[in-house]
Amino acid sequence: MNAPKPKHQRLVLVVLALVALVGAGLLAAYALRNQASYFYLPGQMLADPPEVGQAVRLGGMVEQGSLETAADGVTLTFAVTGNDGSRVPVRFSGIAPDLFVEGSGVVAEGRLGPGGIFIADNLLAKHDENYVPRELQDMDQHQAAQMAEETTVGLE
Repeated sequence: MNAPKPKHQRLVLVVLALVALVGAGLLAAYALRNQASYFYLPGQMLADPPEVGQAVRLGGMVEQGSLETAADGVTLTFAVTGNDGSRVPVRFSGIAPDLFVEGSGVVAEGRLGPGGIFIADNLLAKHDENYVPRELQDMDQHQAAQMAEETTVGLE
């Protein structure tokens, strides 16, 4: 029996490599299918809600006057609002970020629970473009620049 020609061996190897590459891509896509986290604005969530229990992100502004802390001290309830006036109630148990306050931007990662309440597992607080670290809030611009200069001396 004759051995395959080198040209045919290369062709078979290229075809096998392509099949393996496509198979790996399909396997990765299937594995990541359930890990995708869609982003919703409050209006979108109310108009076309995700399935109960599906991992999603909800982004908007924390409604003024809606932030309440439960008796346990770690459970927060608040509402996330959109530009269109839509409102989604949220419940979060855990330690909130320092920048999380009423009127600030927030992205809540979690899932829609029964009754239309969004159950957040994680909160990402956003700050505005005028953010100033807590340590520098009471300083004027000259004092803050001087402190920044003192902290960078010796790093060069």
